[in-house]
Amino acid sequence: MTDFTSLPDLAVRTLGGSVVAASDESFEEKENLINPWKPEFQPETFGAKGQEYDGWETARRRPDENGELGHDWAIVRLGLPGVIRGVVIDTAWFKGNFPPYASVEACALPGYPAVAELADAEWVEIVPKSPIKGDTEHPFDVTAERRFTHVRLNMIPDGGIARIRVHGEPVADPELLTGLTVDLAALENGARVTGCSNMFYSRPDNMLAPGLARNQAEGWETARRRDPGNEWAIIKLAAPGVVKLAEIDLTNLKFNAPAAVSLAAIDARSSSLDDEDAWFDLLDRTRVQPDGRHRFRLAGDREVTHVRVDIYPCGGIARLRLLGDLTAAGEQELTSRWQQLAG
Repeated sequence: MTDFTSLPDLAVRTLGGSVVAASDESFEEKENLINPWKPEFQPETFGAKGQEYDGWETARRRPDENGELGHDWAIVRLGLPGVIRGVVIDTAWFKGNFPPYASVEACALPGYPAVAELADAEWVEIVPKSPIKGDTEHPFDVTAERRFTHVRLNMIPDGGIARIRVHGEPVADPELLTGLTVDLAALENGARVTGCSNMFYSRPDNMLAPGLARNQAEGWETARRRDPGNEWAIIKLAAPGVVKLAEIDLTNLKFNAPAAVSLAAIDARSSSLDDEDAWFDLLDRTRVQPDGRHRFRLAGDREVTHVRVDIYPCGGIARLRLLGDLTAAGEQELTSRWQQLAG
């Protein structure tokens, strides 16, 4: 098994995921499957339907008149459509009511399909029917080299599943990006953090997530630095482009904000990321203030593939936006990837 869990969870609610349909949710709601927090449990909390769980739980199935038992399912719309590298099926706290087997399918439909349209989609099995245990995280590698928009979780025949995590690489539709000024650092456009000096409290990919951070945990935060130097993160842009405006958002970082920030850039197609002389400044070291957004217009006009954000000496960033224009090479790169993976 590869370590796909370092990749973004394409299905999590905070990145726009939604559970659009389920066969049954008699005990616990289908929406719990994609909650961002770890499953919680408080014993002896009984409601009208029984013990309460932080997950999805269905009624006990019984054979129909033909002796068929069937199985339960839930369809998740990915918040960030992309290539799925791995799935985690988590049965946390379900110890006597978990399903003995599970499988996962995926499909890709354009636009915003209704549930009825999803029923007629071409579903591809990405996790075959597999035995699962109670109160356990089950990781499964996925090898399908395709862009998907939805997944269908099958639990066979019934029971409870706490979470499904769908880790992968977002793949943006070039039709929504080409010819426009866009956020070249947005996770949903295909940008990723490829290097980081410290992520003690939270991952730097959080900086690139859509929307506003609601608390410190939804941004990037480092440990307190005790030696000389500073912390940094390197962002691979969605595609080659020219960065014209930077927004560094320190909202919620009231006592953990850095004292200053800077931005440097490089074109990694012609230079190594390890070549310090190849990096050039986009934003000189600049003082910043806690708990607020900072916007800087950049004068550069050079095509770049990566941007490094340095924070002095440590702290965190809630969100980082790098607005700019794709170059011709960038548009071609996005289009080629789309054609290769759209299926």
